[in-house]
Amino acid sequence: MARKKASVDFEQSLADLQTLVERLENGELSLEDSLAAFEQGIGLTRDCQAALAQAEQKVQVLLERDGELTQEPFDAEQPE
Repeated sequence: MARKKASVDFEQSLADLQTLVERLENGELSLEDSLAAFEQGIGLTRDCQAALAQAEQKVQVLLERDGELTQEPFDAEQPE
């Protein structure tokens, strides 16, 4: 269940980040509110980057064979 929680956290962080960007682009926030939103966005961006880095590491571990990393084509459209 921890995997599902991490996925939900990433998806929620990404959605929150998109909302913040929309608010900032709208231009109706005060300077103080814009800075607070920007600061929150930086934190969300770091959280998303960390989750993506962790996912990349898991993929590398799964692809490792005989102590060597092998590259394999990725096709998101085709189920296994």
